[in-house]
Amino acid sequence: MNIQTHQSIAQGLCGEPIALSAGESRVRLTTSPVMAVDETGLVHGGFVFGMADYAAMLAVNHPNVVLGGAQAMFTKPVRVDETLEAHAVVQEEAGRKRRVEVTVHRGEDVVFTGVFQCYVLDKHVLT
Repeated sequence: MNIQTHQSIAQGLCGEPIALSAGESRVRLTTSPVMAVDETGLVHGGFVFGMADYAAMLAVNHPNVVLGGAQAMFTKPVRVDETLEAHAVVQEEAGRKRRVEVTVHRGEDVVFTGVFQCYVLDKHVLT
């Protein structure tokens, strides 16, 4: 895989790329106890969102891609020690803007869907 973005991301928190092609990515994440919000093992949605965001960034796969906005829907709870897979597909390109749809599955169950508005910048956002 020729990953050109988010080179230093914590894959243990955001997922590991398992497939990458032009305009599409797949990321896998096994949730861990550090992600839990309580004694039941409920995982904070921010980790699921972070995984979906990472998959969207990989689908665009440009060194200067940033997230501009997102519409997200959490459809089922996630627990510690579950394996999730995110699938991201670039649906639309308009200039610097990319519209990326992401679905996160736990087996056959969809636990998250989102539409991410990504932007490809001329230079790094911090420079």
